[in-house]
Amino acid sequence: MSLFDWIALALFFIAWLGYGPILSVIARRSGSLNDDMLVVRDSWMTAMTHREIRLIDSQLMGHSINSASFFASTNLLLIAAVAGILFGGENALRGFAAVGAEAVPVKILEAKLALVLVCLARGFLDFIWSLRQMNYALALIGAAPEIHSETDKVAYGHAVARVLNPALGGFSQGVRGYYFALAAAAWLFGPTWLALGVISAFGLLVWRQAGSPAARAVRTARRLLERS
Repeated sequence: MSLFDWIALALFFIAWLGYGPILSVIARRSGSLNDDMLVVRDSWMTAMTHREIRLIDSQLMGHSINSASFFASTNLLLIAAVAGILFGGENALRGFAAVGAEAVPVKILEAKLALVLVCLARGFLDFIWSLRQMNYALALIGAAPEIHSETDKVAYGHAVARVLNPALGGFSQGVRGYYFALAAAAWLFGPTWLALGVISAFGLLVWRQAGSPAARAVRTARRLLERS
């Protein structure tokens, strides 16, 4: 690989693995959608404990579970497709390269496809763990007792939120994997495309977390919830 390949690959790993810490720094300055949603879900679970009939809460959780299941299934199909090319032998690799990928030795092409596969595999594991935690949260919602003490209701809501938040956080990580898998796939066309893909994916993710209309609206809702 060329020096530019190594530089672009290093940039990829810095952005991919460092996204969480970098987002935490940004959140301390201007807030982030992920942090705001922690408060929103905590308020949701607290409100759940005050409802006599929790049908709406279980329906909302069912929607989240269905969404995670859809993404996990799609991710698995993509993994199978990439793995089929990667492990399909030299003819499969050369046939794939003939559609427009950069002309490189087979071993380097394998490394590029392996990077895409790793991104997808990590996302798949995030979706699977997210689904399990969502089911735990759903069980806690179903098991919520008739508590008469306001303190106990709030405490139970916070406890359920501590399961739900990492569950939906894992779902977000799985979706993020698609962004970086696309950036990794750009490497097939050369290191310049990999660098551009990483910068574009990272910039888009940060903007959606800190500056998008959805992020600003959720931030306003968080302030209202914290005052109530």
